[in-house]
Amino acid sequence: MAKRQSVSSRREKRVPASAIFTTPLSNRDRSELAKLARIPESKIDFSDAPERARPSKVLVGKFYRPVKQLVSLRVDADVLAWFRSRGKRYQTYMNEVLRREMQTGPRQ
Repeated sequence: MAKRQSVSSRREKRVPASAIFTTPLSNRDRSELAKLARIPESKIDFSDAPERARPSKVLVGKFYRPVKQLVSLRVDADVLAWFRSRGKRYQTYMNEVLRREMQTGPRQ
């Protein structure tokens, strides 16, 4: 009998970042970088560098995924029923409501 696959999502093979983004520096590269690091900033010509544009709209949470923590929470039955009536992702919706209240509510 074949082992049953998880229903949620397939696990991707993890590849270390060093295998993708880094290559060892040669001695020539190291000496060139050291020479560049010794140049004072006042001697560097930035005239051809483009202006750094400010992002028009920052999307908080687009790439950041907060760590989830499992908690036990007592909620009134009617409140829980209302959230559950929203559909399968009611816990995600509860988290969004709590986050919105946290961000807009008065700080104490």
